Amino acid sequence: MARRRTGRIALLVALAALVLSACGGSSGPSITLYNGQHSQLTAALVSAFEQKTGISVRVLSNDGVVLADQILQEGSASPADVYITENTPELMLLQEHQLLAKLSPAVLAQVPAADSSPKGNWVGVAERVNTLAYDPARLPASALPASILDLANPSWAGRIAIAPTDSDFLPLVSAVAVTYGPTKALNWLEGLKRNATLYQTSEAVVAAVNRGAVPAGLVNEYYWYRLRLEVGAGNMHSVLHAFPAHDAGSAANISGAAVLASSGNKAAADRFVAFLVSRQGQRILAQGDDFEYPIRPGVTANPALPALSHFNPTSLGVATLGDDRAAVALLQQAGLA
Repeated sequence: MARRRTGRIALLVALAALVLSACGGSSGPSITLYNGQHSQLTAALVSAFEQKTGISVRVLSNDGVVLADQILQEGSASPADVYITENTPELMLLQEHQLLAKLSPAVLAQVPAADSSPKGNWVGVAERVNTLAYDPARLPASALPASILDLANPSWAGRIAIAPTDSDFLPLVSAVAVTYGPTKALNWLEGLKRNATLYQTSEAVVAAVNRGAVPAGLVNEYYWYRLRLEVGAGNMHSVLHAFPAHDAGSAANISGAAVLASSGNKAAADRFVAFLVSRQGQRILAQGDDFEYPIRPGVTANPALPALSHFNPTSLGVATLGDDRAAVALLQQAGLA
């Protein structure tokens, strides 16, 4: 969890210094990107941006939660100019600490207002949806849950997998808490602890379901599509179940980007964030193998993906989801953190 990872900050800062010094040498304009997105997607975006603008981008990649903690530790001395992460709570946390700069209205206007910072400090870049991966050979469609809360029932003992320390699980906990209240959320987590097989990552969850180790697992939809790309469609023995509309189990997750208030290269950093939500940047996202949905209206998603509406996405709003601190506390109370 984020609070248990902070002991790694000193090591990460030292590593960042080594990485950034090794990547130097360009005499032109440059920015430093703290990247909490998938490295392959970010590499494609960075390459296109550098070719378009001549601005060099030095990249330090890690889990988005770890990088947010690192920025909190570094404060105004952070070498980062831009921060990208897979989930909005890290961005909301940095916004609360006044570590993010205001973005221009022109950049924010490229995507729906509900998918960006209420205060204009970061912009949404991509979208994913929580789903249930399941093995139809072990779990008939008639037995699928009507709500994510059902997974805490005794009938699900030994039939569900989760990755509670994966950073993608935190927003799901927040979604359950704001939808049903903290008491029901805690009861749900305690039921999951009794019922679930625990894995370290969402990738491990979807792989376990696909090989028949467990009947079902909670994952964001893109993990299933990435596994299919890796092993081939003929080796997929699992399918995805979309929770009913307005259930917290189908909560949408937004990936976002921000310019740090301490950046010494704000003009170049602003251009990079603007590129991420431009039509070109969003098409790169859509055409890649990350399997997230472009957030800019009018840009078609990867053809391997069904329409976003297929997953009944529940948008609770970035302000409502907050900064994940309540979710961390609930996980700790339930003994899952």
